[in-house]
Parts: sequence; structure tokens; C-alpha cells
Amino acid sequence: MFRASALFSFSLLAVAYAQQAGTNTAETHPSLPAQQCTTSGGCKTLSTSVVLDGNWRWLHAVGTYTNCYTGNTWNATVCPDATTCATNCALDGADYTGTYGITASGNALTLTFVTGANVGSRVYLMASDTEYQMFKLLNQEFTFDVDMSNLPCGLNGAVYLVEMDADGGMAKYSTNKAGAKYGTGYCDAQCPRDIKFINGQANVAGWTGSTNDTNAGEGNWGTCCSEMDIWEANVNSAAYTPHPCSVTGQTRCTGADCGQGDNRYAGVCDADGCDFNSYRMGNTAFLGKGSTVDTSKKITVVTQFITSDNTSTGTLSEIRRIYVQNGVVVQNSNVNVAGVDAVNSITDSFCAEQKTAFGDQNYFATKGGLKTMGTAMATGMVLALSIWDDHTADMLWLDSTYPPSKSTTAPGVARGPCAASSGDPKTLESGSGSSSVTYSNIKFGDIGSTYTGSSTGTGSTSGSGTSTSSTGSTGGTAAHYAQCGG
Repeated sequence: MFRASALFSFSLLAVAYAQQAGTNTAETHPSLPAQQCTTSGGCKTLSTSVVLDGNWRWLHAVGTYTNCYTGNTWNATVCPDATTCATNCALDGADYTGTYGITASGNALTLTFVTGANVGSRVYLMASDTEYQMFKLLNQEFTFDVDMSNLPCGLNGAVYLVEMDADGGMAKYSTNKAGAKYGTGYCDAQCPRDIKFINGQANVAGWTGSTNDTNAGEGNWGTCCSEMDIWEANVNSAAYTPHPCSVTGQTRCTGADCGQGDNRYAGVCDADGCDFNSYRMGNTAFLGKGSTVDTSKKITVVTQFITSDNTSTGTLSEIRRIYVQNGVVVQNSNVNVAGVDAVNSITDSFCAEQKTAFGDQNYFATKGGLKTMGTAMATGMVLALSIWDDHTADMLWLDSTYPPSKSTTAPGVARGPCAASSGDPKTLESGSGSSSVTYSNIKFGDIGSTYTGSSTGTGSTSGSGTSTSSTGSTGGTAAHYAQCGG
């Protein structure tokens, strides 16, 4: 993934100002048009595109081909400290298809798991060449099609929103000259410490290469923000999960604030979140190959963000899930777990009951629950789309038994039908490299404006215990010990 080193003169670096944008490869964002919809006016197409996350990019000394980072190690000569490294190094343009296995066609985006030396990818939706598309989805719905029939156990095709800055942090941090055009400014509720540049500075202090991932490591800093996991899934299991944080927007953390290890419930974010995984919630036959929601075929996924007063300024009170397949609207599955009401959506009440039933700490409530999640959504969030494997927990929290030390009969432990050995990254990367996920037909707008179909009436109980009709017009715990998107 990185180019061969070449000799360079430090005199070239003296004229650089900060985390630079490289010029060795032109950066051209693949087109991925989305649609914004209203119930009165239909849908209009937006000229949106995608950009590759900066963490995947070739990072080299300004004006040269010398790597600033190789494998999971920083070049100590070019990057002796955070500020000097930002001055000396540039993120370069990406060969989306050739290097990263990212292809766009029409309104569809395909992410291939392994391409050459590259593993996984994460992209963001762009409104322009220099700014991310910002989503404000209170009293709105978000819809997309997904084909994950080629996504086996242990892999995750993720679609989610994070509270990043529209410009990637350029206005806030003068040392960030690459900005959204080069995919900078990432954050999520796991407060990941493997991000190479945070707040326009290199995360070199305390950096330690991973013992089981030749491309990754961790520094002293993490990058935190509220996160709404709309979709984390493979052919066997799926979950959607809000993760509120007590900080506003992208925030750099250190120490206990990052909420990792023994400090998991001392951090500024709710890393566990409140997940709705049909398999985990007691309906093991709802989603999968040949199931009610058949993952061997394309699926339309609808997520509705309901507010207390049904306005865009109200308090987020419920998150509903609807599927459409073969022209039929399928309501989400109902809960079948002792101690939890038989609902089919996420509310604060559902989350409290779930945490108690599963013996989990309700850090979701501690961090403000849906109200705090809604505040982040009102500010605006960036859409991320990714494919990844899990070098920390083998994705068992999504599709298998987790924690693996517990009995599968213990409440909340069974997350999916996959074997405990199925998520080993080395095995997946060597044997399932051609796996892929395709996202298409992205739409957002008024409730009921983004999808059509006839209702089956399946799972017709809402999170508040009232009847939920099809609103379309007729014509674990998320990322346990891992960051979403890899």
C-alpha cells in the first residue's frame, strides 16, 4: 500500500506548514449520488461523492516518496513529534479501484474486502469537493439498499453517522491543510486511538504497533464523538445502535476519557451503545439466508428517527427499523426476551430493560440516552460506509457468542449463528479476500418519503407499545472493544 522510500532533503520540508495534501496522485472522488425526499415533492438527486478516510492513505514526506508511516510504525526521523510530523508529511490522493477495491457505478458503491495489500476501507459521503454531506435526521428517515450476500461471518459492512466537522477540521485546526477532501477528522464513540492524525497533529506520542495487525497501532490520543450505527451486518446478523457522548463534536481524548480497557465506563462516550440485533433479541429466524429478511438478496433498510413532538426540533424519542424486499414492507422483529417488552424499536425504556435483562451496565443512560443522541443529530453528522474485520474481538459481538466465555443460553450472549472461530482476521484475509458489500440508492427525508411497498404487518408493535403502520407511501453491543468501520 505504501510506495518505496526515496532520499529527500529536509530543506524541502521547511516550507511546509502542516498536515499536507500530497500531489503525487490526483485526488478524484468517485461519484455516488444520493437523494433528498419530501412527501409533497418527491425526491431530488444530489451531486454527492465519496472520499477515502485519511487513515488508509499513503502518508509521505512532502515533495518526496519517503514514507512517514510504514506497516504499523512511524518514521522517527520525519516524525519525531506530533507537530513536526504534521509539518513534514502529506496525505496523498487515492487510486480507489486499483489500490482499495472501491468501485462506484450509478448510485451504487461496492467495497471489496482485500485488494492487493490493502484490507478493508472506510469512505464518507461528500456534498462538495471539500466538505462532507451533513445529515440532520430528526423527524426524518434514512434509507439505502444493501447487497451483503457475499459478506460472510466475521466481516462487517457498516453504515453509520458520526459527529465529524463538515470540513474535516480545517477551520478548527490550522495544522490540518488536507481537510475533508482527503478524508480527515474522523471520530466515533469508541474514541479510537489508531487514527494517525487527530486535530491536525500526528498521533506519534506513545504509539505502539499492534501485535496482531501489521497495519495498525495505537497512540496516546483518541478521537471521540457521538455515533449512530444505522447498519452493522453480514449475511448472518445485523444490528443498529445509538452511541451518545458527553462531548460535543469531534473531541480529542487522553487517558481515562478515551474509555478503553478498565476505563470503559469512565470515558466520555458510550462505547457499548444500545443495540437492536434481532437474533440477540430472541428472533433467530428473522434475518439471514432464506429468512424473513433474506440476506442472499438485496435489502432496502429504512431507519426512522422519531421525535417527541414529531418535529425536527423535538427530542429524539424512538428509532424505528423497517425493511423492504421484493416490494414488501417488513416491520422489524419483536423482542422475545424475558424481562423486555415485546417491542421492535429502540427507546430509552427498551434500552433500560435490555441492559437489566442482559446484566449490562446502562452507560447509555449515563451519557444521556436518546436525548443526547438527538442533540448530536440536530447539529449534523457525517455518513460513513465501510467494510472491515475485527482484530480485537473477531466480530463475535455481532454474529456469534459474546463474550465467548459465557454460555450461549445466557441472556444476550448469542448474537448470531456463526462459529466462535469464524472471525479470525488472518483466516478471513487469506481465504475471503474477495468478499464485498454493495450499498446503493441512498435516500433521506420526510418520514414515509423514501420507500414504497405493501405492508406485511410483521412485528407491528412499536417501542412505545402502540401500533406501527407502514409509513411508506403505497405507490453486541456495537463494536465491543473495536471501532466501527475498522
